[in-house]
Amino acid sequence: MVRQVKINDKVIFGGNRPLVLIAGPCVIESPSSTLKIAEAIKKITSKLRIPFVFKASFDKANRTSINSFRGPGLYEGLKVLSQVKSKLGIPILSDVHDVNQAQMAGEILDIIQIPAFLCRQTDLVVAAAKTGKAVNVKKGQFMAPWDINVPAPATARVPRQTPGSL
Repeated sequence: MVRQVKINDKVIFGGNRPLVLIAGPCVIESPSSTLKIAEAIKKITSKLRIPFVFKASFDKANRTSINSFRGPGLYEGLKVLSQVKSKLGIPILSDVHDVNQAQMAGEILDIIQIPAFLCRQTDLVVAAAKTGKAVNVKKGQFMAPWDINVPAPATARVPRQTPGSL
């Protein structure tokens, strides 16, 4: 049986729970467009009674070109995500790329995502787990399916702070 991970009363992953939709724009382009997208997805998922987590990145650090748009950055991005969360009452997910981002992100996000290309960075996985928030470790394409058994269980063994005590 798969362990359940409860984000809130409406969003629970695992077990025999319904599929949860994680959706949103790849990257935050503006506060208004991010809110509009979140509102539209919430309206659809509410009507269809599908549990929903909004996902948008504040920094896409894995761009092919150094000149590509990466997003508003940590501070402005978390501010936008916090506004979406408070206005719509929906859980929020975003990815972190650096150990120093985890604690601040954990103050806003309900789920911290480790990008696939960083899934073997133990210090980053541990920093995310220490926030006490749920951690979604994306499996890198370079990993065999059973190799995700290394970083993922590490999150369960990390002493966590209680949310709100950061």
